[in-house]
Amino acid sequence: MIIDIHPHIVSPDTKKYPLDPLGGTQSTWSTERPTTYDDLLRAMDAAGVAKAAIVHSSTAYGYDNNYVADAVAAVPSRFTGVYSIDVLAPDAVKTFDKWLSRGCTGMRLFTTGSTLPNQATWFAEPATYPFWEHAAAKNVPVCVQMKQEGIPLLRQVMDKFPKVTIILDHLSQTPHQEGPPYKGADTFLSLANYKQVYLKITPINVTPKTGWGKGTPDTFFPKFVDAFGADRIGWGSNFPNSVGTLKEILTAAQKAFSFAKSSDQDWIFGKTALSLYPSLKG
Repeated sequence: MIIDIHPHIVSPDTKKYPLDPLGGTQSTWSTERPTTYDDLLRAMDAAGVAKAAIVHSSTAYGYDNNYVADAVAAVPSRFTGVYSIDVLAPDAVKTFDKWLSRGCTGMRLFTTGSTLPNQATWFAEPATYPFWEHAAAKNVPVCVQMKQEGIPLLRQVMDKFPKVTIILDHLSQTPHQEGPPYKGADTFLSLANYKQVYLKITPINVTPKTGWGKGTPDTFFPKFVDAFGADRIGWGSNFPNSVGTLKEILTAAQKAFSFAKSSDQDWIFGKTALSLYPSLKG
């Protein structure tokens, strides 16, 4: 069973779901390719993807998770939701619980991205501690979209909250163009010592816009499988942010991981998702 842990959805109905992007600028992809949850279902069916953990579109809706929540409520047999909140807010824990009651089984911190290119540091500030403590208590995994520069701060968070499950989006943009032995990946790979860390492989890693340089998928990705284990790696499509059909995106990822034994591929393309988001087992 193939499961996607990083698709997005955006409704064309801006009256019901008002736009309020983080940073004040809407992402290009969400402007050009608004994709409803019905569109996502059709793409999943065409690609052979059974279920999905939909990641809230922060660059369209900010901290308003209503569209993802409505999608999960509409199709609970195939969707779960990864939401975003303002973790610095005094009422962050109360807001957390509000979205938990509406189908949230994962959280995401958008600390950098196309509309916010600099690496933020707020996710390690003391004001966020109630959020981290609550995520650990509720056993809700937290996706962190960050760059390599954020690793020291992430270590601080994990040292203080060792029971929080962390999922690192897009391998935190670990460099690959230098080729083997990929010394630039050493700092990131050292995070494997934190058993709470999981990795998310997306087209940003599989088909990087800047190309592979001296690297290749079959020399780069094995380092992550060896360090973390396939049971701590999951695949996400980043659809429709990433260009191409969901089927094309999945096929490219499967080709990139064709070096792995079939049991490892089972984890990367499905079983890891079920361990992170048990509601998808139903």
